[in-house]
Amino acid sequence: MRNVLVTGGSRGIGLAIARRLAPIGYNVITVARREGDELRAAIRELGEDRLHFRAFDLSEINAIQSFVKSLRDEFGPVYGLVNNAGVGTEGLLATMHNSEIEALIRLNVLSPVVLTKYVVRHMMADGAGRIVNISSIIASTGYNGLSVYGATKAAASGFTRSLAREVGKLGITVNAIAPGFIDTELTQTLSDEGRKRIVGRSALRRLPEADDVASMVEYLLGDGGRNITGTVLTVDAGNTA
Repeated sequence: MRNVLVTGGSRGIGLAIARRLAPIGYNVITVARREGDELRAAIRELGEDRLHFRAFDLSEINAIQSFVKSLRDEFGPVYGLVNNAGVGTEGLLATMHNSEIEALIRLNVLSPVVLTKYVVRHMMADGAGRIVNISSIIASTGYNGLSVYGATKAAASGFTRSLAREVGKLGITVNAIAPGFIDTELTQTLSDEGRKRIVGRSALRRLPEADDVASMVEYLLGDGGRNITGTVLTVDAGNTA
């Protein structure tokens, strides 16, 4: 059974990914600061032999190496890594506190880069692996009040393309998924008017769901994704069409 590590797996997109992968033969290890009721219920439903939770604060950069080692010691080789954890702090750049800017960049950029560094080392030794980074359409479209967030998600896209070049010859694929506005905690700050506007400019006249992103992750981890690497796949119900 192949191990897949999903960060930010206690809710939203991360939990949807875990819920989709666990029943189809993957051993899913979710990582978040706290387990939460939704993930606890999912573990009860799907079984502790398929879905696991390990508490870790990914902003503790210097502890990531030992955390990855502990996971490998406990579960064995990690076949799939889904870098989903992130914060979506909204704010105009001119009025954002430096501490908020730093926290966004630390969790959305530095943390997944360092985590990937330690996980991909083992993938390189194993000669196989799949990495999926969760980006956002904001990386390419822009959105008022999300300049720093947009910068972090653009970083995820750039990281994806170059890392794919570095590790492709060793049988490892690296891709990113750019969701549109999905009904998760990260979009709860939108007003009803803002939500209607986004729906109205989407080709399919609806918001995509977290499970749509999870389906794409499933595809990239499976046989269908073996020759897809270095690309950013958009799941946005046609918002950017």
